Amino acid sequence: MVFPSFSCLSKLVRLLLLPTLIVSLPIQDNFLHCLSRNPEFSFPFSSLLYSPKNSSFTSVLQSSAQNLRFTLPSIPKPEFIFTPLQESHIQGAVICSRQLGIHLRVRSGGHDYEGVSYVSEIETPYIVVDLAKLRSITVDIDDNSAWAQAGATNGELYYRISEKSNSHGFPAGICTSLGIGGHITGGGYGSLLRKYGLAADNVIDARIIDAYGRVLDRDAMGEDLFWAIRGGGGGSFGIITSWKVRLVPVPPIVTVFLVPRTLEQGAMKLLIKWQQIADKLDEDLFLRAIIRLANTSDTGKKTVSVSFNALFLGDASRLLQVMQKSFPELGLIRQDCTETSWIKSVPSLAFFPNNTAPEILLRRTNSVLNYFKSKSDYVKEPIPETALEGLWKLLLEENSPGVLWTPYGGKMSTIPESETPFPHRKGNLFMIQYLANWNDAKEDAAKHIDWSRRVYNYMTPHVSPRTAYVNYRDFDLGMNKKSSTSFAEASAWGFKYFKGNFKRLVKVKTKVDPENFFRHEQSIPPLTFSKRN
Repeated sequence: MVFPSFSCLSKLVRLLLLPTLIVSLPIQDNFLHCLSRNPEFSFPFSSLLYSPKNSSFTSVLQSSAQNLRFTLPSIPKPEFIFTPLQESHIQGAVICSRQLGIHLRVRSGGHDYEGVSYVSEIETPYIVVDLAKLRSITVDIDDNSAWAQAGATNGELYYRISEKSNSHGFPAGICTSLGIGGHITGGGYGSLLRKYGLAADNVIDARIIDAYGRVLDRDAMGEDLFWAIRGGGGGSFGIITSWKVRLVPVPPIVTVFLVPRTLEQGAMKLLIKWQQIADKLDEDLFLRAIIRLANTSDTGKKTVSVSFNALFLGDASRLLQVMQKSFPELGLIRQDCTETSWIKSVPSLAFFPNNTAPEILLRRTNSVLNYFKSKSDYVKEPIPETALEGLWKLLLEENSPGVLWTPYGGKMSTIPESETPFPHRKGNLFMIQYLANWNDAKEDAAKHIDWSRRVYNYMTPHVSPRTAYVNYRDFDLGMNKKSSTSFAEASAWGFKYFKGNFKRLVKVKTKVDPENFFRHEQSIPPLTFSKRN
């Protein structure tokens, strides 16, 4: 079905065919004029628009910007931010932007690692459509499903599920301030991925506004587009307004633990063993390795620390049995384990202090923001000890590095690569995320970014053939230098993110948005532009 919020589709067309407005007017005036020309609109849209002349423009722009690199004065800023309250407002924004030739970006949670949801490096002027006010969530326990609008966060979704049931959850991200709209478009993984797969694997339906301003559900958009939006990356095919997701069962008691070990305490040997067993563990156990710097207890000098952080879908007794069988070297004991409910485990895994109340999940912003550069890899063979020794040396060169190893296996190995655009399934032992963090704008960003590149280059022999996670977007892999790009140009990053699924994504893009209305530095290109170039 098609769900136009106007009284009929003809009015959409009529709005699209309105006479060209006076181009000498400021962009925002033209935009508001376009919206007002449709008699169906009686809403005071000026109240939803924030321009640099508004005192609150900067606070709205930075409200969900997670990487402080993209809040600096030197970074391009939008002509204005439009904050719709309902789908029809988004339809109007798409139609008027298309008519006026305005480039737009769409933001739901602002977590994009290269800021493409609110920063344009390839063309100006541009505007931002910010979906933060579309955040309603409807949970249907009897149907084991929920509808979540795009501006809702992971934390809000988890909390609303818990209000209805203590035996249901959803397998999305560990970071609770992620906007659900963009998170699922890249796949979306969390601590339940080994049991239930990705967030995108558990989507039942969706509502999207396409390049022509139409609101489409799964039936109306067709299975090709429905396939593409569940892992093909945000900002290429349309504006997701809401997702219908399948809830998954969780036990009344789960167990979490965090066990840190430094190199002096045998972290190297433990990490070697972890690589051999992490993807083969009981699928109820998610055991990640968090690698960062710490001070030695005796000298206070910097050393490498590996924290083994787990969620187990069961009680501590059964967890200890699993660990004793598979990973006795860690020496896990009952005192290391905390039994809790699934919803109370979420803050723990998101690095909130122990015993943090679940209400913290309703907080939409991160309490700690910094400047960072991130990169990713997928590992198919264990990394040898000699290579890890070189990695430790590189970590000790950086002020606040982080390397996160996320285990695969379980459900992730049973889903075919082509099931969704997200292809990183069977054969991957774990995923690596590299992070360079800094807290002061006065620091030399280039130095930290260069460090991330040196680490990435150093790891090349151990992670080939190289692939990457699209939700950890990385412009180092290549980027569009103009508003249109060719298939060949986009292949530099497209095949790393999507492998063989990239070609199918291009075909879908060509079908649903041949003029490339929805675009950014790493958006899926239509073949039509490839032919023109």
